[in-house]
Amino acid sequence: MNTIKKRAKDLWHFFTLYEKIWFFSILVLAFIFAFLFPEEDVNGVNGSIVMALYLLDTFLNILCELLISKQSKWNFIVSVFVELTEIAICIVCAYRFATMASTLFFWLPIDIISFINWHKHPDKKEKELTEVRKLSGLAEILIILGIVVWTIVIGYLLTLIDLDTDLFGGNYTIKIIVCYLDACVTAVGICNGVFILLRLREQWIAWYISAIIEGVINVLSGQYVLLVLKAGYLTNTTYGYIKWTKYIRSHKKENKQKVLLQQ
Repeated sequence: MNTIKKRAKDLWHFFTLYEKIWFFSILVLAFIFAFLFPEEDVNGVNGSIVMALYLLDTFLNILCELLISKQSKWNFIVSVFVELTEIAICIVCAYRFATMASTLFFWLPIDIISFINWHKHPDKKEKELTEVRKLSGLAEILIILGIVVWTIVIGYLLTLIDLDTDLFGGNYTIKIIVCYLDACVTAVGICNGVFILLRLREQWIAWYISAIIEGVINVLSGQYVLLVLKAGYLTNTTYGYIKWTKYIRSHKKENKQKVLLQQ
């Protein structure tokens, strides 16, 4: 019992005051939105079950986001449960098949591989941290081109899938728009997964883009409670980007000083 209390205490003190305020603010807002905008039955599934999945997705995602910003490898364990929840949401809503496929065949394996890779690169001074770095300019251009091509090709293929869903109110135009947005966010998400695997700061930029596109999809789909999660993404992404940038800069200076001393 004492061990459990100690671990709970250590976990509580692991997060800063800002991080705890951010976490619980997003969680409370999500429950308020769930009360104000109750989910209707979707494809024969009770609306309460759908809302429970949305709230679980929000809880797991914000916890995962915090752990990533703190450069903790344990974010990938939480992320596995995020992926399983989001697959369940895609199945229940009968939509976003590109996202569901990338989650199943890309994100779940990449989470496990990333956990192993991050475990091999702990910070030399603070073992609970993982060493992170930044991307080169040429690679960024090639990645952008790849995202554009993926969005056009996969988006078009998704429009060929003829599966009825209660979402979009039968509006065919919105359904087509969501297909291309789904393809785009999937491409950005795959880049994000690779960036996280390689411990690259640019994963936060990918998070920005993903959050904005996901927010548009949520509005078109009437999933207003998930907008709270996207707002949380945008604020914590800023926080995480700043933290990682400070870490990279400080360690760059340390490495330069070591080189000068060796000379």
